[in-house]
Amino acid sequence: MTDTSAPHLPAAFRLGLHRHKVWLASAALIAIVALLSPTQAAESTRFAMAALWHTAPYLLLSIAIAAWAGATGADNLIARAFTGSPVLMIALAALAGGLSPFCSCGVIPLIAALLSMGVPLAAVMAFWLASPIMDPSMFVLTSGVLGIEFALAKTLAAVGLGLMGGLVVLGLSRRGALSDALRDGIGNGGCGGAKMRAPKAVIWRFWTDPERRSKFISEARKTTLFLAQWLFLAFLLESLMLVLVPAESITSLLGGTGLGPIALATVVGVPAYLNGYAALPLVGGLITQGMAPGAGLAFLVAGGVTSLPAAIAVWALVKPKVFALYIALSLSGAFLSGLIFQLWIGH
Repeated sequence: MTDTSAPHLPAAFRLGLHRHKVWLASAALIAIVALLSPTQAAESTRFAMAALWHTAPYLLLSIAIAAWAGATGADNLIARAFTGSPVLMIALAALAGGLSPFCSCGVIPLIAALLSMGVPLAAVMAFWLASPIMDPSMFVLTSGVLGIEFALAKTLAAVGLGLMGGLVVLGLSRRGALSDALRDGIGNGGCGGAKMRAPKAVIWRFWTDPERRSKFISEARKTTLFLAQWLFLAFLLESLMLVLVPAESITSLLGGTGLGPIALATVVGVPAYLNGYAALPLVGGLITQGMAPGAGLAFLVAGGVTSLPAAIAVWALVKPKVFALYIALSLSGAFLSGLIFQLWIGH
């Protein structure tokens, strides 16, 4: 029988489309926006490039650490450090996350590396949830804009959210509900490779070994390209969101006090969050206009963990059930943080 179907695309071409589908999606989005508003298309592209440049130091540092751990064999030492009491590991991971200098995007390569080393998801989730909410520079800025009490509350919220998330994941994991968190094809550093590797001797001067030097370069390159494509798309979407959802709309939605604004701030914080630094004066203005401090904290916590760039990077990295759990923990933890802070302020 003669095959009358359309000829298949060459395998190499189809593979190229698959590898670059995220870049193609970004290009298609820019093209669509350009048809409607060429000025906005140019502005969104500049916004995405500037945002990538701003996060580049954190991303490059975390990528280098992840690639270094794999190339030297130090990842096995790190993995063994998480073999003690699960609850203690969760507590230490949450504390480390709350004090680490990594942003929600910059921590992604470290998370991928930890998971591929075999570190339990519970400890990784604790670090993952706590890390984007607070860091040393954020603490100083929050203290200056919103006061030391608010900064301390945000720090405690970061550690508390990490603890809660880690313990929930630990309970689910013991029941067999969670396993194999990374997407297929995602390995150390975020791209390619096996989920678990055979232990290797630690060679700190890895650049003297051609094989390990090549591994470092390969992992760093693949992870950089992997994150760049997803984050560029995320920042494009964020730029459009800022146009469609101006700050004035957020102000009108989140003004007021009571339990309702805390719940609303938690939900609105997901799509409306700008970034950790830009959100502080916005929340300060809302609180001045009468918004409950608890709602402000819920907005900052929910937005910090689930901001669009971070959420898209997480979606690209882990399987849907883990992503759904990540979002659920973020929202519930943000709401509880805001509620507890509001009750504390009330007394």
